[in-house]
Amino acid sequence: MAAGYGEILRARHAARLLTGTLVGRLPNATAAIAIVLFVRAQGGTYSLAGALAAVYGVANAVGQPLLGRLVDVYGQPRVQLPAALASALAMAVFAFTGTDPSAAAYASVAGAGLFTPPLEGGLRALWPTVLRREDQVHTAYAMDAVAQEVMFTVGPLLVTLCVSLWSEQGALLVLNALGVLGALSVVVSPPSRAWRSAPREAHWLGALRSPGLLALLGAFLFVGVALGSITVASVPYADEHGGDVVYGWLMAALGLGALVGGVGYGARRWAGAPERRLRGLVALLAVCYLPLMLMPGAVAMVALTALAGVFLAPALACAFVIVDRHAPRGTVTEAFSWLVTMFTVGASVGTGVAGPVVEAGGALWGFAVPAAAGAVSSVVLLATGRVMAAPAGGGVVAASSENDPNRAAEPRFSSGDRA
Repeated sequence: MAAGYGEILRARHAARLLTGTLVGRLPNATAAIAIVLFVRAQGGTYSLAGALAAVYGVANAVGQPLLGRLVDVYGQPRVQLPAALASALAMAVFAFTGTDPSAAAYASVAGAGLFTPPLEGGLRALWPTVLRREDQVHTAYAMDAVAQEVMFTVGPLLVTLCVSLWSEQGALLVLNALGVLGALSVVVSPPSRAWRSAPREAHWLGALRSPGLLALLGAFLFVGVALGSITVASVPYADEHGGDVVYGWLMAALGLGALVGGVGYGARRWAGAPERRLRGLVALLAVCYLPLMLMPGAVAMVALTALAGVFLAPALACAFVIVDRHAPRGTVTEAFSWLVTMFTVGASVGTGVAGPVVEAGGALWGFAVPAAAGAVSSVVLLATGRVMAAPAGGGVVAASSENDPNRAAEPRFSSGDRA
């Protein structure tokens, strides 16, 4: 296992690109908690804090695919760095002006979310040009999914550290400054500067003209719903079994389970079509949500929550491969950004749906939401199996061609763009 990941990290530029991307995404990973803490310090209500965090999330979901399309057209440095600077500047305006007037606060937060650079999709577009071999690219996608879990675990801790050392305002400024430095580290690297998307056909739908990609996005919308609903359903359970400490352990266990699953998934080579493998992973993910409805004691519930997260990172890693295979020519960054957007939108929908469900039926019915959402995701993948079937021949990493199921004669990794 260590040898497989070590081989990737020893590849030229790989460690730098991964680290720079993770640091560059810190503002996005910490935005919700940083905004809430800052608004509270300003004397604002929780309703205002929640509304501002929601505006940031919606703007981010809108901006990712749009900026991803610009990256495919103009290259990474010309889009990623200006976007990172614009996002950080907008958040700095929010940090210095505060919540009054509220219109300015909403505008600043929306700007910060809208211009968040699509570093996540950009990294996945770079992996084939850095690693070349297909098995290494698959392992890199798994490592990427694991790194996400680490970032979303460490990010909130960094926010609280900055707040304790400086202030809530300082946390906003420092984390966004780090985000700019991370983006800068990526875009000045040789792979990022040399990367060019393959020529694309002018089409207003862009990456969304791929039926296979649409099917995948539909499935992961419901995976996001499941994840978002767990965070809400866990609150009333924790209130009855120990309070905030138990809630923190439940959320940590969910991330730990995903981390362990992702590490294990990336440690071996997988044969067969990833579309078929994804159906199995999502089915297992849905099955592992069901035991949460048992709601045992706190220790057992933490273990069940960890189990519920085990297949999340493997499913994401497998989805990255499928996006690469189905993205139309010249749209790879946009396609990856759409996956991020749909997952984010699904998580927001999940939190919105789970709230009324919990109020009406308690934690038990709240935990029924992720089980139902996981089942729907599995059904979507089964129903669209023919649409998602990869072209005959399997994918190979190629630095000069992309896979377009509607045009290409041979299937290839779409992110193997011309460098």
